[in-house]
Amino acid sequence: MKQIIEIVPNFSEGKDLNIMEQIIAPFKNQEGIKLLNLEMDASYNRSVVTVIGEKDVVIAKILESATIAMNLIDLRQHQGEHPRMGALDVLPLIPISGIDESECIVLSKELAKALYEKTGIPVYLYALSAERPQCVNLPDIRKGEFEGLTEKMLDPFWKTDFGTTPHPSAGAIAVGCRKPLIAFNIDTDSNDKKKILNIARKIRFSGGGYRYIQAGAARLSERNICQVTMNLTDYTQTALYQAIEAVKTEARRYNVKITATEIVGLVPKQCLLNSLKYYLGLDDSAPLALTIPEITALAIKHFLLRDFNEQKIIEYYLDKS
Repeated sequence: MKQIIEIVPNFSEGKDLNIMEQIIAPFKNQEGIKLLNLEMDASYNRSVVTVIGEKDVVIAKILESATIAMNLIDLRQHQGEHPRMGALDVLPLIPISGIDESECIVLSKELAKALYEKTGIPVYLYALSAERPQCVNLPDIRKGEFEGLTEKMLDPFWKTDFGTTPHPSAGAIAVGCRKPLIAFNIDTDSNDKKKILNIARKIRFSGGGYRYIQAGAARLSERNICQVTMNLTDYTQTALYQAIEAVKTEARRYNVKITATEIVGLVPKQCLLNSLKYYLGLDDSAPLALTIPEITALAIKHFLLRDFNEQKIIEYYLDKS
């Protein structure tokens, strides 16, 4: 059986399509690998790439891509709303078929070592691959961002797993095996970032909120609004609807309204079905047999999703393979 993995590299470039086309070129027109999605965000100055394929092919091609990114992205010149510490900022691996979590963890550590040896960029192991408790959560590793990385890495508590000093222009990378993560943002009708950050603090785990929500605030200057930005690190434990309704509840105290939501990258079908049951008034155990087009239409309606279509659902590609 072929061992199939998904990777979701996040690159600190969201404005220049020409640069991103060069970075993702290794994933195109190759046997054993498929580029599923490129999602660029100019306000965040960040791109999320989704790739699926045979593990050996995926590993070889991400090494090529990371080298290109190192040569094209200079974080000394980088500005954007999204926190970042590296040109290739974070590289999660998700087991899909023929490979289990424990094998994927071993693979991620081999990849981290290879990345450092090929590029000279130091690497933190995070998520399920973390070898130290302080490195499990990505926001903890990334705190201080690129600008604070030199000082941070002088502290033995925050030494990288591979390498000793930041790359001068490409910073550091976080690599690890993780469960499917949902990058989920909620648009509001407010441009007051302080209010939106207060909402985020209430719903995230570190502020007493949901265990599997990481949340912050971002201002989208070109639209003159602020977003609640979230990562749902385990959608089976904290569902999309819980995030949406929690934001609605906290937003009321500031007279702030939700105008839309967005999912960055791809999403498993089951994640959407779990929350559609809530809005359709169904029990969690109730069967819900829907086609991908039906799921898409209902998700747009009930979650207020923008920029969403069938190709944002990972099973759209698996069903065609």
